[in-house]
Amino acid sequence: MMEQVQKVERRQCDVLVIGGGPAGSTVAPMLAEKGYRVVILEKAHHPRFHIGESLLPANLPLFERMGIAEDVMAIGMLKPGAEFVSPNHDMSSVFNFAEAWDKSMPHAYQVKRDQFDTILIRNAEKKGVEVHEGCKAKAVDFLPDNTAAIRAVHDDGRETEWQARFVVDASGRDTFLANRFQIKHRNPKHNSSAIYGHFTGAQRHEGRAEGNITIFWFEHGWFWFIPMQNDVTSIGMVTWPYYIKTKGERSLEQFLMDGFAQCPKLTMRLQNAKLVNEVEATGNFSYVSERNHGNNYVMLGDAYAFIDPVFSSGVLLAMNSGVIAAEAIDTCLKTPAKAPAALKRFDAMMKHGPKEFSWFIYRVTNPIMREFFMGPRNVFRAKEAVLSMLAGDIFGKTPIWRSIWAFKMLYYIANIMQPKRAFMGWKRRRFNIRKVDDAVVYNA
Repeated sequence: MMEQVQKVERRQCDVLVIGGGPAGSTVAPMLAEKGYRVVILEKAHHPRFHIGESLLPANLPLFERMGIAEDVMAIGMLKPGAEFVSPNHDMSSVFNFAEAWDKSMPHAYQVKRDQFDTILIRNAEKKGVEVHEGCKAKAVDFLPDNTAAIRAVHDDGRETEWQARFVVDASGRDTFLANRFQIKHRNPKHNSSAIYGHFTGAQRHEGRAEGNITIFWFEHGWFWFIPMQNDVTSIGMVTWPYYIKTKGERSLEQFLMDGFAQCPKLTMRLQNAKLVNEVEATGNFSYVSERNHGNNYVMLGDAYAFIDPVFSSGVLLAMNSGVIAAEAIDTCLKTPAKAPAALKRFDAMMKHGPKEFSWFIYRVTNPIMREFFMGPRNVFRAKEAVLSMLAGDIFGKTPIWRSIWAFKMLYYIANIMQPKRAFMGWKRRRFNIRKVDDAVVYNA
């Protein structure tokens, strides 16, 4: 007797969102509030572990807009600023968000992402989004009638095919559409990997500064130190592929601990620290896709591109991409004649954030740039402007751009004045970002 073929359930919606992280859980309720039938497919079940716990002040107005500000505050560790610690300087440098150009966003939060992402996806459900957890998108076909058919598999083996008018790829580092289109590429201007874990007992600062994120530079990259509630601290090492290659037979945990040993100022704060979860790794942090949209799809947040977490920009860029996508999709579905212009605006805004952050990210390991960060001055209001950038205040009307331009000019002049140092910094960066065997990085 022939085995019975399992029937595929067929359903319809206006917008199908692949991924229920910050990007997907932002765009979905905004579209649902506009009257669209929106479905989220999330492969995991919330709460689920995710890295990227440090938020930016520019997130806060969006939390208010979404009606989740009090929920986020309840799980968050107050983050008044960011501290940078260099092995070549006796004193650390602290950037307090209250000193930024716009004084109305004086802090952010550090959060456990399993709690934060759960707040977001439950908010989407509350706003009328149809959420399917434990449901993984497997295939998509863009049809001649300008709709799309998305095939997904549930945890229990059931298969469902949704016909949607518009598709949103918010799949994060899974990069669902970019992989399907074969348009995802390593970022040739940057290349880093991360190894990380959660610890208790790490030494924190006293008072209001307890919640500051600290960046520790060391010879092979940098460490993040992110205090969260209940004495949990996220600590990670972001390093270059050539250094990952030296891991050899060591476990990830041992490799991370050996990295700590190379950073005495961090080691001092970890004397009584205890690892409370399994150390994990993420290879090839930096990538970009050739495009971020088509006639009836968009790619948001990490599904489009990711650079480096040094300025904690990931969640902000993801959620902001959800905001601008909701506006573009609404225009595409309501007034198709205006779709090209709407998608062009979407494309420009999607590229704006990574472009502004990446200028600093590509240069932050340069010794001249580190001098700027370790001894900031407010010439031409440059410190206020850079603080606004660090706060994520780059999408609104805060008039920081002349001062950012002035900061860049001062940096270039400093390089001209110190040509040997500038050349050595450039040469070192070329060495750092060079390609190594992918198997080494991905199997770290």
